[in-house]
Amino acid sequence: MKKLLIIILVISYSDVMAQITLKTEYFGKSSYRVGKNDDSNKVGNSEGSALVYQAGINLPISVKQELDKKPTVWGVAAQAAHVSLDNRNFTEDLVLDEITNVSLNIYHLRPLNEKWSMMASLGAGIFSSESNFSQISSSTVLGNVAALFIHHLKPNLDLGIGLAFNNSFGYPMAFPALYLKWAKEGKYSLNVSLLQGLDVSVKYELNKLININYIIGVDGQAAFFEEDNQDKMFTHQYIVTGIQPEIKLGKNVTIPFTAGINTMRTAQKDDRKLESMFRETYYYFQVSPYFSAGINYNF
Repeated sequence: MKKLLIIILVISYSDVMAQITLKTEYFGKSSYRVGKNDDSNKVGNSEGSALVYQAGINLPISVKQELDKKPTVWGVAAQAAHVSLDNRNFTEDLVLDEITNVSLNIYHLRPLNEKWSMMASLGAGIFSSESNFSQISSSTVLGNVAALFIHHLKPNLDLGIGLAFNNSFGYPMAFPALYLKWAKEGKYSLNVSLLQGLDVSVKYELNKLININYIIGVDGQAAFFEEDNQDKMFTHQYIVTGIQPEIKLGKNVTIPFTAGINTMRTAQKDDRKLESMFRETYYYFQVSPYFSAGINYNF
């Protein structure tokens, strides 16, 4: 999970359509545990819940469509997230109370030939344990650059791979970057996307106004901070699944509601060092109820 977050943070939206998204997520209360391999134990009587507020905008600035070719796109993508963690009965300072993430990326997508396209992005973000920006230091700034080559295997299937560079561990490093977009349309439709996290949905079009989806999603947030004169990182990542009714308001607006569970919600501090990616011990909150509501506006 931790490796996935570091990779996904640097990948921009690539859809040609401009879009604004807003979402609120609630994670119900569950106990906090520490695990290693197949064993896990409760950390005292520690427990917690969480509220996550997310917003994003994808704005293509220049779109050039040549005959019989995919479009060439220059665009800007911005995302923001705020996490409020309600932690109870902790005797040690293991989990942060809040996370604030704000990022901005410039991206470029262009066709190379009928079967291949190239996508590149350049951007930066603030990944902080503070919501007061006056308290944010340069150590919370994460810069990134990525380049991917995308193979159009089928009209409904794109698969890409490339490299992403960022300073997650305090100095520039290269990580693999992945791109996946797969869709199957109809009365029943399937969508798999690996753009900003992993999203899988099976959709049933009940009528012109309502879709019923079954969804699986992987997402997360991160914070960089100092503790005891040491550079630290905190990751909050989760896998959710549930039923998602989606109301359609005209051609441009959809309002999804989700009720389900989070099957895994990791929340832990680590040293801001490469070896932290390979640690065997992990801290997490147990399975709990999950609810979300949002609005998507395409224009």
